[in-house]
Amino acid sequence: MLIRTRLAASDVDQSTWERVCCHELINFSCLLPASWHFSVSVLSLGCLCRQRAFPLLFVTCCVLLLLGLYQLELWHPSHQGVRANKYLSLMETMEATDVSNPALNYAIVVDCGSSGSRVFVYYWPPHNGNPHTLLDIRQMRDHDRAPVVKKIKPGISTLAQTPNKASDYLQPLLSFAAAHIPKQKHKETTLYILCTAGMRLLSDKQQAAILEDLVTDIPAEFDFLFSSSQAEVISGKQEGVYAWIGINFVLGRFDHAEEGEYGIVEVTTGSQNHEPTSRRRTVGIIDMGGASLQIAYEVPGAVVFSSPEQEEAAKSLLAEINLGCDLEHTRHVYRIYVTTFLGFGGNMARQRYEDDLVNMTLIKSRSTGAQTGMQESSPHLDPCFPRGLSDIVERDGQKVHIRGLGDWAQCQELVRPFLGLSNGTMSFNGKYQAPIDFGNSEFYGFSELYYCTEDVLRIGGQYNSSKYSKSAMDYCSTNWNTLKQRLDSKLFSIQADLSRLKYQCFKSAWMYEVLHSGFKFPKDYSNLRTAQLVYNKEVQWTLGAILFKTRFLPLRDLQQESFRQSHTNWLRTSFVYNHYLLFACILVVLLAILLYILRLRRIHQREQRQADALDLLWTEEGEALLA
Repeated sequence: MLIRTRLAASDVDQSTWERVCCHELINFSCLLPASWHFSVSVLSLGCLCRQRAFPLLFVTCCVLLLLGLYQLELWHPSHQGVRANKYLSLMETMEATDVSNPALNYAIVVDCGSSGSRVFVYYWPPHNGNPHTLLDIRQMRDHDRAPVVKKIKPGISTLAQTPNKASDYLQPLLSFAAAHIPKQKHKETTLYILCTAGMRLLSDKQQAAILEDLVTDIPAEFDFLFSSSQAEVISGKQEGVYAWIGINFVLGRFDHAEEGEYGIVEVTTGSQNHEPTSRRRTVGIIDMGGASLQIAYEVPGAVVFSSPEQEEAAKSLLAEINLGCDLEHTRHVYRIYVTTFLGFGGNMARQRYEDDLVNMTLIKSRSTGAQTGMQESSPHLDPCFPRGLSDIVERDGQKVHIRGLGDWAQCQELVRPFLGLSNGTMSFNGKYQAPIDFGNSEFYGFSELYYCTEDVLRIGGQYNSSKYSKSAMDYCSTNWNTLKQRLDSKLFSIQADLSRLKYQCFKSAWMYEVLHSGFKFPKDYSNLRTAQLVYNKEVQWTLGAILFKTRFLPLRDLQQESFRQSHTNWLRTSFVYNHYLLFACILVVLLAILLYILRLRRIHQREQRQADALDLLWTEEGEALLA
């Protein structure tokens, strides 16, 4: 700072001093960056004193400082529309992936299922630096905005007798993925090959032979990051956990809860002595396929077992996972109950029902002395078929003629025993079921649960048991010919066909009993939603798999960010770019000016007293001379 001052000599008289004070200026300027350069002219000391400028100058100083701090907070990254960024990110997942962005990371997941194999390509931007947030993983989309996914048939398990062809089998899928990922990124792209149901049916020796061929031959042809630990046969429990992770990630249930937000749960991790924490409520999933039924949901509270046997049985059904990058923090620790009921899918349940129906009919026929075979004169009346539908069920050469009765309530009574309930326990088929807090929980139903409610009944979405029961009852009691006319008139969903119409009555009763008699969902439960898509896209368990397997990658980004901060450029530490230091300097300068003015004031007062004393002395001397 440069300060220039011009003052009268100390021996001038009072009038001369006041004249100087009233007309002279105290000029100063701050040599700051161009955008902050300013100059101030302060009137003389006497004028300032009379105009009470000191409080005004101090208030001005405070206002400048507050304005500067406000601008800093306004533009701080943590305040830049977090909620808007969330929805912007959601929109970006539907756009074509910008492969020209060198900051993007890529990963490949191959799902080797029983009927075929599919490859999925995922990508994510650099981690945001918050150790408590997950990677923002998204499915890659091509220039036409279509998901980068490819499927081949049959399943890899068909190579049990020729395991040396396993790598050739996957070659089209890996070439497809390699063509969409930038060449310079191949060596940084992680490849996972995860095999499910079909491979589980093979012997350990056959599984090992197929995986060995993949681990040996794939690195010779492709530059992806791939090792023996990244090709495996996963269990049904793992697959269920991955599906649960994927759904909750897409729904944003792993994000931090906002103050006053609805749907918060108190979570207690079982293996560690930590205080309960509050976070967003996750959703459970119920997926009913054709052959099996699967359920997965979080158990936020501490689990209490009634016996050592129950505790032992629960070990295989409960999984505790940590999705965070730091194992010592429990913010992303989740205890999940997941189990699969084989034979409890919609088609297999109907098959078991028909097997029992045929057996009972034949036994009844024999007991009455009737001739074995198809009984045209007295068809079996099936409450689980639409009214008026005729069909023939054949088992081991035995045929039974069935005619639909269309009685949904009676159908419920007939399908309930197939749940395998025992002693009114909280589960069916004899399996342990972890407790569900129906007062603070939420579930999504997929596959058959969605088809049952939407394809014919057209009430998919929010589940209401009363509305569902009435719609199912009305459908079952409708004449078969009327149902076919409605199908021809396209009054049902485009996915509906004759097979759906034929088995809808049975499957709707089976779904109802699974929910309310099997899993014990209250009939007034309002937090179940049936769906096929989440945010207009299909969510695969492979998304959950890549989230789980890359959960430690944020540590790498955090370490790199820490290194950059400790070796930052000198410009970031200079006062020109450090706003806090800049405002501190301004405050110091203004305070220095105030102190300087106060010093001048004290000098003036001292000179004034000297002048008064001199006047008094001259007056006394003059009076003495006159005397």
